[in-house]
Amino acid sequence: MKIICIGMNYAKHIEEFAGERPRNPVFFLKPETALLRNNQPFYYPDFTKNLHYETELVLRVGKMGRSIPEQFAVRYISGIGLGIDFTARDLQDECRKKGLPWEIAKGFDFSAPISPYFIPFEDFKDINNINFRLELDGRTVQTGNSANLIFPFKTIISYVSQFITLKIGDLIFTGTPDGVGSVETGCNLKAYIEDKLMLDFDIK
Repeated sequence: MKIICIGMNYAKHIEEFAGERPRNPVFFLKPETALLRNNQPFYYPDFTKNLHYETELVLRVGKMGRSIPEQFAVRYISGIGLGIDFTARDLQDECRKKGLPWEIAKGFDFSAPISPYFIPFEDFKDINNINFRLELDGRTVQTGNSANLIFPFKTIISYVSQFITLKIGDLIFTGTPDGVGSVETGCNLKAYIEDKLMLDFDIK
């Protein structure tokens, strides 16, 4: 299975980092070893001193597809969950300055905590109006809504599938809203879709 991550997909997050709005979806991959499942604790790695959370709606692919037209794209979603794209921001900044790839800052082990379950696609009244949020030690630090995606789910699926065949079980992280920030050892993270608790784990 693949973990496909969409970058720069919320306007306010782009402004937060003084970035440029992309013309097409920007994506990168994380290896399967990046997954952190079942609300297991995340152990702060010793190679970074500036670890950031990025909360994202995550699509689970329900059937195989390639070069999928947008009008059929949502048929390939079997469920929607939540994930955290942990980023070693100091390593990423260093790579960017040198014009180097930055998988080292995004693809490290357990950098992709994923909700223990996914809400079935058919349970959503409107996939273009899904609220989600992240709480850090009981304080809300990120809020988002799928209505604010620059590239909606159907566009993401169609675009990515032009280059990479999607297979059953693949995960697509759809981008993070503004409000990203750092975590420290001892923090607790809770994330919700609407009022449903999807993630609840500790940083150790």
